[in-house]
Amino acid sequence: MSVSSARTGVALWRRAVPFLGRRRVRAGPARPSREAQVGALLAVLEEAVALQRSADAAVAACGEPGAVAGRAARDCGVAGTAILHVRARLRELTLTEPDLLEARAYAGRLLDYGQWMVHQSANLAFTVRRDARTEAARCQLNGLGRPADDLRRLRDTLTAREGRP
Repeated sequence: MSVSSARTGVALWRRAVPFLGRRRVRAGPARPSREAQVGALLAVLEEAVALQRSADAAVAACGEPGAVAGRAARDCGVAGTAILHVRARLRELTLTEPDLLEARAYAGRLLDYGQWMVHQSANLAFTVRRDARTEAARCQLNGLGRPADDLRRLRDTLTAREGRP
């Protein structure tokens, strides 16, 4: 290393040293208030409960005796897509409160079940190979069942606990 390049390096280092000790404190995004978090979660839960009616009807249509109408397949597709979109909105919520995080996780599991139920109902109703077991299982379909009730209860509990109308 030549003497001139060493001097240049030392000179650069001396100029950089004052900047190395400084830290830039970047302000993160503002944490939403609890009221804002509850409001956002309740809005998504309201939407989820509202779309359950159509999903419940689509599953029930797949379980009707006799030949299943082709409209049931379309209804299952629309209901499954709607559940998927609400589930994505639920995941995107910015929540920091532990109880709200737990409520979101539980609602997500209930929505996952609803989407799975819609998908499996369409599979049972429109299977290529019909046999007695498949037909018996299909005829037992009558809606989303208890998980749909649990989602409504979750919404109602959160609404009552937070003092919202």
